[in-house]
Amino acid sequence: MKNPSYLNDLVIQVRRDILRMVHKVNSGHPGGSLGCTEFLVVLFNSIMKRKKDFDMNGIDEDIFFLSNGHISPVFYSVLARVGYFEIKELETFRLIDSRLQGHPTTHEGLPGVRIASGSLGQGLSVAIGACEAKKLNNDTHIVYSLHGDGELQEGQNWEAIMYASAKKIDNLIATIDLNGKQIDGKTDDVLSLGNIKSKFLSFDWKVIEIENGNDIESIYNGLNLAKSMTGNNTPICILLKTEMGNGVDFMMNTHAWHGKAPNDEQLIQGLSQNPETLGDF
Repeated sequence: MKNPSYLNDLVIQVRRDILRMVHKVNSGHPGGSLGCTEFLVVLFNSIMKRKKDFDMNGIDEDIFFLSNGHISPVFYSVLARVGYFEIKELETFRLIDSRLQGHPTTHEGLPGVRIASGSLGQGLSVAIGACEAKKLNNDTHIVYSLHGDGELQEGQNWEAIMYASAKKIDNLIATIDLNGKQIDGKTDDVLSLGNIKSKFLSFDWKVIEIENGNDIESIYNGLNLAKSMTGNNTPICILLKTEMGNGVDFMMNTHAWHGKAPNDEQLIQGLSQNPETLGDF
């Protein structure tokens, strides 16, 4: 694992990026972004085998698909902080003609973005297609994807989950962000998902649970365990238990910040809880 102290500093800086991006345009989704910050920081810095220069083919490297595209603030911040594009471009988030739209798009050619992911429920199908393409190319690298738990209410996911095990897609690690919340409230209240682990197991997936999905070491260990299980004719699911709004106390333990930007006073409060570490944009 890359220096844990650096990763922790990067997590704090990404939180600052998220808060400042959504505040500037009074629009965006900070809650889920903050909840997945540690995961994406670890994935891109200590797990994925990536080429220096980005290309859409992704041959001979690990690739990632963000299915729950509304958490674009954390995705853009991490991509910029690992060098896919200039950090200063984060200033253009959600502006007209920006490459950093509210939901990731591909037509502007933003490095790191492989699919447009505004409509929920489609990312797993795309990831499975990429897995099959890698097999056709004799490419042994891994495809990673991230999905929201509320997103699993979309039926297309379950067709993809069934297909992946039936076709022995064993170069896929799909992570479910289990924060138990969505835009209208708790997932259990909107449409209960029941026992997600049992569901994936019944579809013949291997399942790994990361109980503290906001802990760098737990994420690193869980992802490495998942990697060790690839290549055995079975797709792998990680159930990542996170806290929406993690790292900003007034955004935690509520769904209210799923899609709401902080005002001036709240921005100052959130930034004060995450002192600058690696330099703002």
